[in-house]
Amino acid sequence: MKSGIHPEYRPVVFRDKAGGLAFLTRSTATSIHTVDWEDGNTYPVIDVEISSASHPFYTGTARVLDTAGRVERFQRRYGLAGTVPGTAR
Repeated sequence: MKSGIHPEYRPVVFRDKAGGLAFLTRSTATSIHTVDWEDGNTYPVIDVEISSASHPFYTGTARVLDTAGRVERFQRRYGLAGTVPGTAR
């Protein structure tokens, strides 16, 4: 690696504002905000909107789309008017 051109790689705390999860990792991200961590040291903190603690996919609260129900609702609403000529139903 060429010296002097890369950002500093240091410990940073990422904190999920919605889920309450915070974890310490290494990053080149910078922040003017700091937090006192469990080990007694002060680290820069990056607040994120969503993480695995609050994302619906990871928490199990994701909505499952009912494609069969959508097709039936479409056919009730529009009937057979949308069928292709020459195809049997």
